[in-house]
Amino acid sequence: MSTAEEEERQRAERAQRVALWRYQLIRDAADAGLSTRQRGRLVRRLADSVHTGPFGEPVRISRATLDRWIRAWRAGGFDALMPPRRRVAARTPDQVLELAAALKRENPLRSAAQIERILRSHSGWSPSPRTLQRHFERLELERRPDGRPPAVFGRFEASRPNELWTGDALHGVRVAGRKTFLFAFLDDHSRAVVGHRWGYFEDTVRLAAAFRPALAARGVPESIYVDNGSAFVDAALKRAAAKLGIKITHSAPGRPQGRGKVERFFATVRGQFLVEIDDDQLADLGELNALFTAWVEGEYHRRPHSETGQPPLQRWLTGAPFAQPTPAQLAEAFKWSEYRQVSATAVVKLFANRYSVDPVLVGRTVELVFDPFDLTAIEVRWGDKPMGLAVPQVIGRHSHPKARPEQPEAAAPRTGIDYLRILADQHDAAARRRINYDALIGPAGPHTPDPGRHTDPAAPPAGEPTRGEAMP
Repeated sequence: MSTAEEEERQRAERAQRVALWRYQLIRDAADAGLSTRQRGRLVRRLADSVHTGPFGEPVRISRATLDRWIRAWRAGGFDALMPPRRRVAARTPDQVLELAAALKRENPLRSAAQIERILRSHSGWSPSPRTLQRHFERLELERRPDGRPPAVFGRFEASRPNELWTGDALHGVRVAGRKTFLFAFLDDHSRAVVGHRWGYFEDTVRLAAAFRPALAARGVPESIYVDNGSAFVDAALKRAAAKLGIKITHSAPGRPQGRGKVERFFATVRGQFLVEIDDDQLADLGELNALFTAWVEGEYHRRPHSETGQPPLQRWLTGAPFAQPTPAQLAEAFKWSEYRQVSATAVVKLFANRYSVDPVLVGRTVELVFDPFDLTAIEVRWGDKPMGLAVPQVIGRHSHPKARPEQPEAAAPRTGIDYLRILADQHDAAARRRINYDALIGPAGPHTPDPGRHTDPAAPPAGEPTRGEAMP
């Protein structure tokens, strides 16, 4: 196959891949059953999001472009979504490009600049390194210089319920003026939503608020599959999983394959649940969570899934009964812990707090186990053995720095006293009482005559005696 034919084949494959990606992006928004308002809201959300492009790069798509793709698909179908072919006459001879590709295949470590130097030394002329690099990219020599095909990811499905849960987070609507986040766990076998929680923060506390009730109600999975977000790599989640015997698997950075089911569920959430809610339409998170629970249990769990052909909840129940953790096991699993060394005075420090511990632990590294929202009750352990409670000496913090409450503390009642306004009023009042002596005296100078007295030009200056007046 010649270089031109190879380029044509690669160009067609890339156009097909781009068209498929565009179709998947606009599929929900192009649904003929949506109203204009519903479609506009969905398109705005797509335009505000960062998407993984057809070749793995992060991209943003403007609303105008999304609307243009939807119109093109309605008018011309799938083929209308393919990018137009560029008709640019090649200025570099095919023989030179074929020789450059052969040099790259001969030694994949050669850079475009190095091949440019080789060509220039061999034939006295060469295309620019950027031209060669674009040529290598078209032939996919930069990604697969050895000619091997890319890795193939087959469709995976767990063989039974609770074998694998997939967890992820979704950015949602604004409630009471604040952005919300959904943590959700999906059973891989049945696509049932085993746990979910809307919150104001994308952190480990809100993750635990979704994960802990899921374990209590749905049982303990064998493993969970999550990404590398800060909440999913936090020590608190690792401790909880270790205590309950759950294996955690993180997706490789830049390779989200395997989380497609939960991403597809999030697309359903956007298209069927969030599309019905406007920003700041709801009063609080409680209302949002109640509505979402009603939608999951009353609609999503009862409708046959497009891939399994069964309602998710019905398919999940085929594996019942499931092993349930005890309340004591859950309480222990979701405590947090920190390791500290005991000082020579039998004191440990945790953030801004100081605690007294058993003197026998001096010099040892102990585990401090606690509820993240209450740092006044600290359990001390050494070598997995309980060593009593730490006695607080100085309490500067009552909760862990990461344990932010869902609702901020209520502001103290206002007294109505405006101290600065009081000072300003006092200053103005003092200024009005001050006597303006300049206004009373006037601008009289040393030779200014009295306007109410007649002055004789021949009269002697003031202070000199007149004629006939005796000198003192």
